[in-house]
Amino acid sequence: MNQDCIFCRIVSGQIPAKTVYEDDRLIAFHDVSPQAPVHVLLIPRAHISTLLETTDDDASLLGELQHRAVEIARALGLDKTGFRLVTNCLEDAGQSVFHIHLHLLGGRKFSWPPG
Repeated sequence: MNQDCIFCRIVSGQIPAKTVYEDDRLIAFHDVSPQAPVHVLLIPRAHISTLLETTDDDASLLGELQHRAVEIARALGLDKTGFRLVTNCLEDAGQSVFHIHLHLLGGRKFSWPPG
């Protein structure tokens, strides 16, 4: 755990979050600054700063994040209209919290290309 990381502090319970899913490897919660009507963040409990720090040992965790995102999307009714999964890596891509995470976005029409 990294005490300077807001997501690690959510994992530890120091900061409350509106959780939609959790297990022993990951937690998913509503973003406090949503960019869409539905904006859920999925994070691993283990601190990994960026995707560039992942290794072969993290492959199952990365797959689990995507799999759970689909399950959450279904539970929230996003399977009817669609959703977007976003992962940012480093500052130029928009990463502002250095703990890997997926953004599950839905509930409105999105344009392409993003940002």
